[in-house]
Amino acid sequence: MSTTCWKLPLSPWSSPVALSPAAAPSSAPQEKQERTPREGGIVSTLLNLSLPRRARRPQASARRESAGSDNSVFSDTGRSMRRDSSVASESEGDIEKGHSKHSYRDKVMLRRGRKRREIVRHVESYVRRQKFILKLAKTLLTFGAPSHRIESQLESASAILKMEARFVHFPNLIIVTFLDSETRTSEVTFVRAGGRVALTALNNIHVIYRDVLHDKLSASEGTEELNKLLRSRPLYNIYVRCLFAFTCASIICVLAFGGSLLDMFISGASASVLQYLGLRAAAKSSIYANVYEISVSIIVSFLARVLGSVPGEIFCYSSISSAGVVLILPGFTILTSALELASRNIMCGSVRMVYAIIYTLFLGFGLTIGSDFYLLFNPEARHVQAATDRLEAHTYHGAIIGNNDSLPLAQLSGTFSFTDVGQTASHVIKGCYRDPQWPWWRQPFPWWTALFLVPLYSLCSSLANLQAVRSIQLPIMVAFSCAAYAANRGANVLISDRPDIVSAFGAVIIGLCGNIYSRIVGGTAFTSMVTGVLFLVPSAIGNGGGLIQSYNTSSQQYSNSFDLGIRMIEVAIGVTIGLFAAQMTVYSMGRRKNAGHFAF
Repeated sequence: MSTTCWKLPLSPWSSPVALSPAAAPSSAPQEKQERTPREGGIVSTLLNLSLPRRARRPQASARRESAGSDNSVFSDTGRSMRRDSSVASESEGDIEKGHSKHSYRDKVMLRRGRKRREIVRHVESYVRRQKFILKLAKTLLTFGAPSHRIESQLESASAILKMEARFVHFPNLIIVTFLDSETRTSEVTFVRAGGRVALTALNNIHVIYRDVLHDKLSASEGTEELNKLLRSRPLYNIYVRCLFAFTCASIICVLAFGGSLLDMFISGASASVLQYLGLRAAAKSSIYANVYEISVSIIVSFLARVLGSVPGEIFCYSSISSAGVVLILPGFTILTSALELASRNIMCGSVRMVYAIIYTLFLGFGLTIGSDFYLLFNPEARHVQAATDRLEAHTYHGAIIGNNDSLPLAQLSGTFSFTDVGQTASHVIKGCYRDPQWPWWRQPFPWWTALFLVPLYSLCSSLANLQAVRSIQLPIMVAFSCAAYAANRGANVLISDRPDIVSAFGAVIIGLCGNIYSRIVGGTAFTSMVTGVLFLVPSAIGNGGGLIQSYNTSSQQYSNSFDLGIRMIEVAIGVTIGLFAAQMTVYSMGRRKNAGHFAF
């Protein structure tokens, strides 16, 4: 026959007493007396009070341990929960006093309130939480979230939602593995999606993500909100987005590539046609989507060469062709690949980097083919181009012979090159020849026009990336972009003309602005920084002379596409270093974030 014992808290000098069931108290008042343990006899209490406080601490902790271990005796669940909460509050009080059996990390986390958030009010089932994780992964891929932050965001969401999950991110693909430790099974799900940057949708995703993790929304409500975003139509129709492309290309032509007023409108028209083909033809035909970039680069280069061959050099081939295809440059892809490589995501970062370099070579090939295609049907234009090739240097083959004997000169023969340094250095601006005697509408814009052109470009670039007009984010994006451009130009003039150093200074400024805005105001850092970061790429490339030069042969133009790829990698490296330095500076102070960073 088994014997059940009840433990009674006694003084340190008394021996433990075991009660049999026959001797155990059975009435309700005595059960209540057992739940509130006595402190011992009168003599024990007096001896305990006579001891110093340091000697009494082990007894108090022992009594708390015994009180915490006796919860299994109570049959009433509600009372045991209250008892547990009282014990926890006592432990926190002891931690505040400085004497506890908890570790140093637990004490610091309790003091500063840094415990990981838990879902208490909106508790959902496992299936609904799983659906939220999968839908969140799909929306992040669809609307162009920063790829090097996707895994950390999903891991933070799964940890706060109390789910064991692992994530592997590839370009346009996320492999999700849900683990079950009880049954020792796992469920693998592939989430595949692709899209482009949509700033308003990304901001809404971040708000939903933050509300669910802060226990303001349930997982099922968050899933419904994400489904609404996936089913929603774009904010602007095709023709309005073509107008945005026209404005952006026109402004970047005069800001970055030294274009005139005439070049400005031609490059804007080329960019609008490019945008229409991308949104209408490439979206509906998978066959044309594979050759979309090469076809539009050929069309833009052909048109620019036709206009550049007009007598009098009214149009500049370099500025028109560079600004016409600037919207399809893989600058954002190279930037994300550099960020992934810096984040030790070698697989995804290397794949994107190689793709962006090959994509750049495709663009260079298309620009060269378009130019040579026109020169094939117009031999006179080829002779004009050959004459303009010698604007910077004149090369002759022959010999120099003295006409008289007044100056002794030995006979020289070979190849001689003559350069008018004063004329060409001042008249060729970013690949375009500009005669000072020409009227104002054929000259580059003065520097003070950037005071209103840069905000206008930032506004149209944000709207082209599907940012809502009526939002507080829009003026913030414009302000951050203007600050980044000012830092970029200042570094180019005062420090160095290297694209990586110049872009690093601009990235530091916009990184500080975006992360401070997210830290203090609580906004979304990534969406507020996208416009300024995208502005750094064509600005740094324009400092190197544009995508393609006006006075080069076809072989030189094709080799310049390799130089373009190297320049874009240099810009991406500089921007990456600047963004990481800014984020480290901002988040090294203050309390730590529990959720994943939604920034560059």
